[in-house]
Amino acid sequence: MLLWDSAQIGRTLANGDDMPNSLHSAHIREIEQVGLGRPTQRDAHVVSSWLRCLDQYRLDPAHACEAYIVPDGRLREHRQQSEALIAIARSGLDSLFRHVAGQNYVLLLADRQGVTVEFLGDAQQTASLRKAGLYLGSEWSERRAGTCAVGACLESGEALTIHQTDHFDNTHTPLSCTAAPIYSADGELVAVLDLSLLSSPILKTSQNLALHLVTSTARRIEMANLMARTRNEWVLRFARSPEFLDVDPEAAISLDGSGRILGMTHTGAKLLASAAGLDWRHPAGLIGQPVTRFFDVELDDLPRYTRAHAPQQRLIAARDGNALFAHAIEPNRHARGAAVAVRGLDGGDARMAALLARAAKLARQGLPILLQGETGVGKEYLARAIHDGSRRAGRFVAVNCAAIPESLIESELFGYLPGAYTGAAAKGRKGLIEESDGGTLFLDEIGDMPLALQSRLLRVLAESEVTPIGANAPRAVRLSLVSASHRDLAALVREGRFREDLYYRVNAATLTVPPLRERDDLEWLIARLLARHQDDSGAPALAPAALMALKAHSWPGNIRELANVIAVAAALCENGVIEPGDLPDALAPAAAAASPGEAALRAMLARCAGNVSEAARRLGVDRSTVHRQMRRYGLSSRH
Repeated sequence: MLLWDSAQIGRTLANGDDMPNSLHSAHIREIEQVGLGRPTQRDAHVVSSWLRCLDQYRLDPAHACEAYIVPDGRLREHRQQSEALIAIARSGLDSLFRHVAGQNYVLLLADRQGVTVEFLGDAQQTASLRKAGLYLGSEWSERRAGTCAVGACLESGEALTIHQTDHFDNTHTPLSCTAAPIYSADGELVAVLDLSLLSSPILKTSQNLALHLVTSTARRIEMANLMARTRNEWVLRFARSPEFLDVDPEAAISLDGSGRILGMTHTGAKLLASAAGLDWRHPAGLIGQPVTRFFDVELDDLPRYTRAHAPQQRLIAARDGNALFAHAIEPNRHARGAAVAVRGLDGGDARMAALLARAAKLARQGLPILLQGETGVGKEYLARAIHDGSRRAGRFVAVNCAAIPESLIESELFGYLPGAYTGAAAKGRKGLIEESDGGTLFLDEIGDMPLALQSRLLRVLAESEVTPIGANAPRAVRLSLVSASHRDLAALVREGRFREDLYYRVNAATLTVPPLRERDDLEWLIARLLARHQDDSGAPALAPAALMALKAHSWPGNIRELANVIAVAAALCENGVIEPGDLPDALAPAAAAASPGEAALRAMLARCAGNVSEAARRLGVDRSTVHRQMRRYGLSSRH
């Protein structure tokens, strides 16, 4: 591959050499001119990205860079690491995709490495989308793909559109891609939301609406994420108009019990930074600061900004002179009791009720708890409930030991100092163990932790201190530990695959979560999951035959599988009623068993003198099921 440094570009232009692929020579020549510092009409973020591609990544504009799809194993790792974000974002993604339905848009959610971990697109275009890289598992980092919306957004931290020949690589110039960043409550860029077209109008301004949509959706996802992790603290939400304050706020921050900044949305970070003359790109300078540094308000003043007061009266002054309307949400004090925190995980199953009663008693003690159970039974939900019931002021930090590559797990857990090793971030990084200081560290799939790291974790638990990579001195940490595994840890100890001393450190108490097939509250769980997909017309309903099919299934994937099945069925159903045919293929045998066969249907129609409603009642299915089966078998009400 030809590496395009400034000297090479200059020699090429001076000699008048023809560039490869004459059809794209103008595009290549423009990139070369930008590399030489010559003016262009391109947007500033496009120019910056082109220069990074030339100077930093040493990419060749004349060399075709085909779309890259990561292997299935790597994709699973990326999706597992993004599982919590995907779950929170899914409602916003579905809503956005409905807004652009029928306009050939593709929706991608990419993680911090630029890998697509969630995808919504037209199934009829699968081959074309995969070839173009607009597909699950595609990697859109600048290093891999050159200038593109996801990569440029990751680098700049800003929403933008990369339209057609804005792309560095000729392979991608037919595309028009618009992306917006998604930030964590800690102010770190964690994902990118992208809306793309295989082909689009010539004018870049045609994507202005797409830019507005992805930016708004990213803001709502950040808001949902902040609210999900902030249950027992004050939240302040802001808007410039009182009419939209309580329904669609623009920014939000959360505060701890002493009135210090605990978390924020991206717009909230910019608001804080502007108020105090700080840089939002350095969120560590915002987190932990007293709210009085940014606003003319004390913690005791916050009740004046709740919904008990009219929105027009809730005006708050920032330290930079700006005035905003504020909505203060009080801590959910009633939900702070341990028994209340775990109560929402049981719908009447005796075994779960007994388990949750034990969890409630243990939550306040700070003892290390081990959760055992099959994959998908809800161990992380229980761990979060234990944290909520513990009344610990710090964060709940979840680590999937099986999802983080072995080469990265040490730096992820323990953090590192600047320059600790080749490839380390220039600013260093705080480890997840230190992030959980004052809160709860949840080690999911701890049975998959490498033996070498088990000894380091044992030292952390024994001495209550952690030493980042490259550091000479340890740092004190005080945390509550909850671990989980679908493996039998005692058996792993006997096999020499798990340290015995660590085993006794992590399981002062063991709670075994029952699999879904052994629970008696399946219908309650189904109702809760259906409520997640409620729209203006209400939550989807289940036809009796569909409910029978759900009850007949063995649920090897447990609650996670059930949630996916309900999500698919809710998306496919018509008129708000889920029929057996709306269920995924894995439930086809159960769905078929729940639907009447031709002979049975013919006989029942005859007994009911062709009355479809009566036949449906006697068969225990919905009228629409009977009508669909009649069409399938070519029957009429006269049979």
